[in-house]
Amino acid sequence: MPPSPSSHPAVAKYAEHINPAFVKLLGAFGYGRVFVRASGATLWDHEGREYLDFLSGFGAQSLGHNHAKLRARMAGFLADDVPNLVHVGPQVHAAELASELARRAGPLTMCLLSCTGAEAVEAALKLARAATGKKTLLYCKNGYHGLNLGTLSTSGIPRMRELFEPLLPACQEVPFGDLDALDEALGKTRAAAFLVEPIQAEGGMIMPPKGYLRAAQELCQKRGALFIVDEVQTGMGRTGSLFACEAEGFFPDVLVLGKALGGGMVPISATLTTPDLGKRAFGTAERFDLHGSTYAGNAFACRTAGAILAILDEEGLVRASRDKGERLLFSLRDRIGKHPLVREVRGRGLFVGIELGPTEKGGLLHRALPGLVEAVSRRIFGQWLSVRLLEEGIVAQPASQQWNVLKLEPPLTVTDAEIDRVVDRIGALLDEYREVAPIVRDATSRLGQQFAGGWRFG
Repeated sequence: MPPSPSSHPAVAKYAEHINPAFVKLLGAFGYGRVFVRASGATLWDHEGREYLDFLSGFGAQSLGHNHAKLRARMAGFLADDVPNLVHVGPQVHAAELASELARRAGPLTMCLLSCTGAEAVEAALKLARAATGKKTLLYCKNGYHGLNLGTLSTSGIPRMRELFEPLLPACQEVPFGDLDALDEALGKTRAAAFLVEPIQAEGGMIMPPKGYLRAAQELCQKRGALFIVDEVQTGMGRTGSLFACEAEGFFPDVLVLGKALGGGMVPISATLTTPDLGKRAFGTAERFDLHGSTYAGNAFACRTAGAILAILDEEGLVRASRDKGERLLFSLRDRIGKHPLVREVRGRGLFVGIELGPTEKGGLLHRALPGLVEAVSRRIFGQWLSVRLLEEGIVAQPASQQWNVLKLEPPLTVTDAEIDRVVDRIGALLDEYREVAPIVRDATSRLGQQFAGGWRFG
């Protein structure tokens, strides 16, 4: 592709050496920006424009960007002469972090450390097969757990899977939120585990029925399958409790953490389980080394994660997530809940989705051509709103697999004023559109302008 007209040299280099299709897509609507500075909930691009970040690295930047207290502690860690990687003895700081996580995770006092959320999910899947001696892994339709071959095998999004099939055998999909279907699948298979997100994030911010998670755990216990909860995106205070499963008053057999565990500063993830399951899976001399990786448990990442846990406590950020999330949800529902192109505002804590698309009040075009309007809404609406928000100085994105659902997940340090600003701007932008046809018109016009301009960045 031709070089982007953006004045920042990284754009052309990124397109040439990393991901040209991504750069072109960013330029399709003029979404692309090169961000060069960040502090708290604020980003600046290389041309000096300021943005309020309500994406926060898909939730990884839970403390905001470059949190002063965290950076100071990380600088102190770098000044120490501790060994960062040790493979011939216990890693001191890995042990400290595991102890801190165990203190917060009820009966889940054993910890497998990894570098990414996908690795931690795969650790959970391996643990389930090793501990139970069974093979079948149950997962949810529309669920998302990562892009490794193992996690793709238990992700219910066909577009992400198809190119890489055949994937792992003995993986079976069930509908999310359907206890009868889960019970039937457990009864027909010798399932090692059932893997589920407490809220389907990339699948469209889908909330399960009340009590679903706890009832699913009981079904798994009845059938001898492990219950694995993937909290890579919902954990670490995001939903108003440290772990989302706590809202239903239980801990699963296996809990997976990532993203915010490293605060957007270091790659680290964890798979927590019980001592009994840990022993059954990897607790012998023949099995002790069947899971691990070179950088898992490195001192710098573990110390940083420990500092993040401490800051969450010191600054009361889990409680803040609950309180600020209530403000965000109430304000959005009050401002746009009756808009003819807003189907639902849903979420928990600072993890909120706005489902967009024509309702029964959605206008003449919707009544005349509902199928076409629905297809256009799903492909364009969320992306178009995110572009318009960017131009208003607000960073947000649709769910990666449901583009008509705009996700809002600001840092847990977000202020009331920042929440109010975002709600106001979303409301004002939606006020410009009462039907789908004007959105199609404006988005098509923008695409034409971008094409004529060589897919330039905004």
